[in-house]
Amino acid sequence: MTSYKGGQQARRAAMLCQNARFRLYLDQTQRRRNRLSLSDLPDGTHAEQDAADAIRRACGVGSRAEIDHSDEARAMLDRIVADYQRWERQQLRAVSPTGDNREISPMGDKAPSQPQQQERYL
Repeated sequence: MTSYKGGQQARRAAMLCQNARFRLYLDQTQRRRNRLSLSDLPDGTHAEQDAADAIRRACGVGSRAEIDHSDEARAMLDRIVADYQRWERQQLRAVSPTGDNREISPMGDKAPSQPQQQERYL
């Protein structure tokens, strides 16, 4: 078994897993993907270890340190971060007093005017 030394990407993944907002994103994404209710999967369900497991699974690695040594895993981490950042922007728009009258769903997402691509990896 090869032992990898983690670098910048492993640290980036670890910091993401420590972020409570990222774990909330995982809760909401899993609810939406699996059509679960809030009572089926409450906010706060994903702990730091659950987030680490999700990232490793999505990136196809056995440890976050391996992300620094695989172009595919690095690209997937970039995608995860981009999807999370898009979700954060949607959350901010949903609570922003802009006078926008589009409907806000129970998960805080504004109803899209056109279909959006779902996060598929976590």
